[in-house]
Amino acid sequence: EVQLVESGGGLVQPGGSLRLSCATSGFHFSSSLMSWVRQAPGKGFEWVADIPGSGTLTLYADSVKDRFTISRDNAKNTIYLQLNSLKTDDTARYYCAKPGSWRMSTPHQRGQGTQVTVSS
Repeated sequence: EVQLVESGGGLVQPGGSLRLSCATSGFHFSSSLMSWVRQAPGKGFEWVADIPGSGTLTLYADSVKDRFTISRDNAKNTIYLQLNSLKTDDTARYYCAKPGSWRMSTPHQRGQGTQVTVSS
C-alpha cells in the first residue's frame, strides 16, 4: 500500500521560508516520479513541482519557479519542498504525490497534506 505522509507546514510571514517533507513507503521510491501539488482555500488543485527518481531534473509551475525547490533523498524514501520568499498567495494545503505523469494537478495517489499559511 502506497503511503505518503507530509510534515513541516505552519504559519509564516510574507517573505519567510518553510521546508516541507514527505515520508513514503509501500512502493519502489527510487524509480518513481514524485510531485507536490497544492490546494488554496476555495480553489482547485494546482501542480507545483515534479522530480523523477534520479533527481536529475526538476520542473516547476511558473507561480513558484525560482522560489521553491523540490528535492529527494532516495536513501530515506523522502521528498522535500523548500519554500522561500513566500507570498500570501502561497497559502494552501500542500500534498505530496506519486503521479502517473508529469505536471499532473490531481494525482490519485497523494497524502493527507500539510497546511501552509502565509500571513502577517
